[in-house]
Amino acid sequence: MKSLIASLFVSLTFGFAAAAAEPLKPEASLAFFGITFIDTSAEGAYFDARPDEAARLAMVSDYVIGEFKERGFRLLDVAPVREEIDRIANPADCNDCEVRMAKKLGADYSLAGQIQKVSNLILSMNLVIRDAETGAMARGMSVDIRGNTDDSWRRGMRYILRNNIFKE
Repeated sequence: MKSLIASLFVSLTFGFAAAAAEPLKPEASLAFFGITFIDTSAEGAYFDARPDEAARLAMVSDYVIGEFKERGFRLLDVAPVREEIDRIANPADCNDCEVRMAKKLGADYSLAGQIQKVSNLILSMNLVIRDAETGAMARGMSVDIRGNTDDSWRRGMRYILRNNIFKE
């Protein structure tokens, strides 16, 4: 069992490394389907959504948009596929539906992410960019962060962008 887990870890690690090796197309168009927040903590099971977490989600989404724009990507309006988006609980986990929608929009890439709160101490952030023509992952990374603060969320997303998405 340990060897199975180890080989799975190695294949996932090399899979992410291989995806990061090919440069992203310069001045490409991008359909950003947002970042979904999933609260699987005990707190989330008993209480409603927290306004500070909603604000942090908006903050990191705006940060991601700003970073892509700063690097010359053209962010497309996703309004033409809004009805499809509204039917999906999580565009980052929908069997490549985000890729199909990006293709409909004429985008070069789709981008979607998710943040899972395990507890106020442990959160996991994921961001994946896929080629809209082939569906292949162009870049993607997952990081675990410690602490449920503005600073920890910013640091986690900055790490993903700097060390994977925009790493050449």
